Amino acid sequence: MQEQWPPGREPDTMTRQLNRLITALLLYAWTIQPALALDLSLPDMGNSSGSHLGTHLEAKLGRAFMRYVRAHSDVVDDPLIGSYLQSVGNKLARNSDTRGRNLTFFAVEDPSINAFAGPDGYIGVHTGLILEAETESELAAVIAHEIAHVGQRHLARMIEATDQMSLPMAGLLLAAIALGVAGAGSLAAAAAVGSQAALLQKQINFTRANEREADNIGIRILARSKYDPRAMASFFQKLGRSSRTGAATVPEFLQTHPVSSDRIAEALGRSEKYPLNMAPEDLRFHLVRATLRAEQFDSSRAAIRHFESTLKQGRYRNQEAERYGYVQALFRGRQYGNAMQELNKLLGKRPRDPYYRVTQARIALARGNKSQAVSSVSNMDTSTIGSHAGSLLKAEVMLQARQPARAYSILKKLSKSHSDDAHIMRLLGRAAAGSGKTAESHRALAEYHYLNGELEAAVKQLGIALRTDGLGFHEKSKLEARLREIDSEIRALKKTGSSARF
Repeated sequence: MQEQWPPGREPDTMTRQLNRLITALLLYAWTIQPALALDLSLPDMGNSSGSHLGTHLEAKLGRAFMRYVRAHSDVVDDPLIGSYLQSVGNKLARNSDTRGRNLTFFAVEDPSINAFAGPDGYIGVHTGLILEAETESELAAVIAHEIAHVGQRHLARMIEATDQMSLPMAGLLLAAIALGVAGAGSLAAAAAVGSQAALLQKQINFTRANEREADNIGIRILARSKYDPRAMASFFQKLGRSSRTGAATVPEFLQTHPVSSDRIAEALGRSEKYPLNMAPEDLRFHLVRATLRAEQFDSSRAAIRHFESTLKQGRYRNQEAERYGYVQALFRGRQYGNAMQELNKLLGKRPRDPYYRVTQARIALARGNKSQAVSSVSNMDTSTIGSHAGSLLKAEVMLQARQPARAYSILKKLSKSHSDDAHIMRLLGRAAAGSGKTAESHRALAEYHYLNGELEAAVKQLGIALRTDGLGFHEKSKLEARLREIDSEIRALKKTGSSARF
């Protein structure tokens, strides 16, 4: 269905609202330069209960947010990692003030220790933070904190507060983003510093209030979700210690979420009011960390040596996951025979585990055994990862096994309910091309580029689709409507001095 602008929110108005979003993103500085956070945040301007930021507009802002994130960071598209984060997030969200809202949790490939929340419930976690968390409760503590920001509408309030500012914030900050991408963000930041200096103290107070509120609510969410409620205070404390004992830089999370000793003590005191009724740790937490650990080393040789050492010396929290990390390191080093030998030990314990089955399939593909790869994922148990992730993994393997028609049938179904998933649209483009569906392939690739903030590339793909022979009237009309829609966004962006790429 063609997306329509709501009454009174034609492209120019939408552009102004997008500028508010961008302002807020810089205010929180969770995806952008941390140095901007201090200088550009705004004070609380009053009660927002009568807010004009409706759900329809927030959804549009959320999609714009994700386009920006995808354009300027490496979103992890691995369904195994994504499904795990989503399951932790869903568990926490069910015990929060966001019940009934569909929150989206995703990982960003970034070694820094940070997490962020955006409009419409998009919550990202850096891979560096996942690796830094020694327990699932520590990871859940950060996610719960971000969920609390969403539930209390902290970001939405800041977006709304920009209407009450007399300064030309939107244009300046949009330029800051555009220049920052090109490496000139410091100039725009310097200009913003001077214009916002008078708001500095109020901004700090506002930030402290929001952070404490998110701490308190997050601890409650943790306890209700059967995680250790003390994990938030202990994790913050650990990050603080690491930054004082030789770390080259302060963890980014502490820059964007300033933590004081008083705040830690307050969080610890609040957590002690809850009983320790913890559920057992999910094996997936350790499997995901092991996967990321195997990729963090500069070379496969270093990764292999690391896991050989930890397994020999018993330096691990979970032996099964540590062995899985060893398999991943061997696979990375193209030691497929050794990797399969180690993996068989794990398959003997959990023969249908999706992590092990997918890894088996990837090894088989690397060795040229396409039929074995397809068989591996066809027989895996998807109960722990969900049918969505399971279907996506099967489609990925089928594409690599050169079975595009089978992959297409899966991806077509997934795209109907997940049209805003860039990874699905990219795979659908490949599967459609391999199945002889040229126009559909280019349309899917157009959506992939659009979701990555590459609007002009999206227009190019739609143009190719429209030139496809044998295009039916209905299909042509849909393509033309989508082309007009994206063209309208490009024109609106150019009026602000921005490019057609976020």
